[in-house]
Amino acid sequence: MARSLTTRFSTFALAAALGTATFAASAQDSLTVVSWGGAYGAAQQKHVIDPYQKDTGVKVLFEDYSGGVAEIKAQVESGNIQWDVVDFEVIDLERACSEGLLEVIPHETLPAGVDGTPAAEDFIPEALASECAVGNIVWSVVFAYNEKTIGGTKAADIDDFFDTTKIPGKRAMRKRPQVNMEWALLADGVAPEEVYEVLATAEGQQRAFDKLATIKNDIVWFDSWSQAPQLLNDGGAVLVQSANGRFYDAIRQENKPFVIVWDGHVYDLDAWAIVKGSPKKDLALKFVAYATGSKPLAGMPDVAYGPTRKSSTPMMDPTAAPHLPTAHLDKGIQASSEFWADYGESLGEKFNEWLLK
Repeated sequence: MARSLTTRFSTFALAAALGTATFAASAQDSLTVVSWGGAYGAAQQKHVIDPYQKDTGVKVLFEDYSGGVAEIKAQVESGNIQWDVVDFEVIDLERACSEGLLEVIPHETLPAGVDGTPAAEDFIPEALASECAVGNIVWSVVFAYNEKTIGGTKAADIDDFFDTTKIPGKRAMRKRPQVNMEWALLADGVAPEEVYEVLATAEGQQRAFDKLATIKNDIVWFDSWSQAPQLLNDGGAVLVQSANGRFYDAIRQENKPFVIVWDGHVYDLDAWAIVKGSPKKDLALKFVAYATGSKPLAGMPDVAYGPTRKSSTPMMDPTAAPHLPTAHLDKGIQASSEFWADYGESLGEKFNEWLLK
């Protein structure tokens, strides 16, 4: 372990580019890696965590969380760092990075693609937009219905999500303002390209809350994406919001009669980031480089999440392509991490106040 970080990282980058990490890990080497559980977590376990442990000898404690920055902020401010690497929704990433909660990741140290393409050219631009993270998937928030419980009228667009007269029944939504505010404005007639401009005004925010209020008594709130498929399966709600991969996995693996509605979807990236002050920063950097290699990312379409490296595309299951968010971009909007970095805290407070009314 006496070699410089640059030397060790270069050795690892070469090994990762070849698909195998050859550095030797001491018995005590371990990392705590945090992600989202469910089908996505299972795919990461299969394509990232297990191969990484096998190739490196590093033990990974793989844990789940429900997102946001609160837990990470508490760890950093207290100096009691429990997590090393975290899978972030980019919609929260900019805020965490600007508040100094994450380490800087030198993107120039990332390995080339399996085909030799330099990382800077291989990744889609959005994946390397933050100095604090490396994007690993493109995913989307959608809603779905169960053909056995929807009734005679099927949902077709975002307007139907807010129309309890046309389609009676509960709606299930994650309990946070992100995406819900955007959906409310879309359903209230705001053009997709104007959503964040409107939402940046006090009038626009009130307009979103007013639209949400029209279905407030019919909303079932949940905290984790893992709860969404169960709510749809058990009839807890007739229309349920979730990450697209959660529904896709239930449809593909369990033959659930779910139908995904792509209209109004809000697509985003997830990215690996390192918690500021992690005592295992060097090892965490190696993990991020490995986890964002061509081969690990090629496994993410297992749950209909698109890889952020172009070199991963030839390696992935071609039958997954129609189910990826990138096949439906014309029906959605891209989440604005810049907007939520600026307004996330204040809108979070307003959202919590609105919930109590």
